Amino acid sequence: MKNRGIKGETKAALLKGMHDGIPIGLGYLAVSFSLGITARNAGLNPFQAFLASLLCNASAGEYAGFTLIAASAPYIEMAIITLITNARYMLMSCALSQRISPETKLRHRFFMSMHVTDELFGIAISQPGYINPYYSYGAALVAAPCWAVGTVLGAIAGSILPLRIVSAFSVALYGMFLAVIIPPARHDRVICGIVLFCFTASAAATYLPALSGLSSGTRTIILTVAISAASAILFPRKQEETAQ
Repeated sequence: MKNRGIKGETKAALLKGMHDGIPIGLGYLAVSFSLGITARNAGLNPFQAFLASLLCNASAGEYAGFTLIAASAPYIEMAIITLITNARYMLMSCALSQRISPETKLRHRFFMSMHVTDELFGIAISQPGYINPYYSYGAALVAAPCWAVGTVLGAIAGSILPLRIVSAFSVALYGMFLAVIIPPARHDRVICGIVLFCFTASAAATYLPALSGLSSGTRTIILTVAISAASAILFPRKQEETAQ
């Protein structure tokens, strides 16, 4: 009877995760289409683009990687900028680790960590009590294939569509990034100022003698670390604000 109860809980958690993962998967399908076109422009074929998204569920990280591939950047530069771009997932993983039962086996922790994205983290952390690993599996079972399929569809479209349409679709991914930064910038003058400073500093870095000779990836690494560190020191978040 006890085993039946455990299996019932497992099945219920899996189905609930799949249910909650459907809207996320549909969103991934649309966004990753533009990412697939970016991958195609970087020289990747549809299978390579599919494999990249299947193994790396990170929009900004993948975009940075594809951009560096297109620029023929060295591997070390690609590794560093991907690490910086995806650093927020380490914080999310730390938060999730506090919501996992101490009895959860290592293999479950490992597979759960493979699909810590902004959206999947959001629905997982909102669950009451300890997070059932099968809830995470269910959500990832729907969302991850949609992300990979959308990427491969974008890569295929990039191969057959006219250049003007491909160029138009290539801009769509920037819209997603704007959708991430504009809402908080509208409600927080500090964030708005930092965003504007980032744009200005990035443009200036292409002309400054000390930075213009560096590759775009190296400039991005320097600016990201310097601006984020300075922002954290000059504008620390109060504990009350972080908890909201």
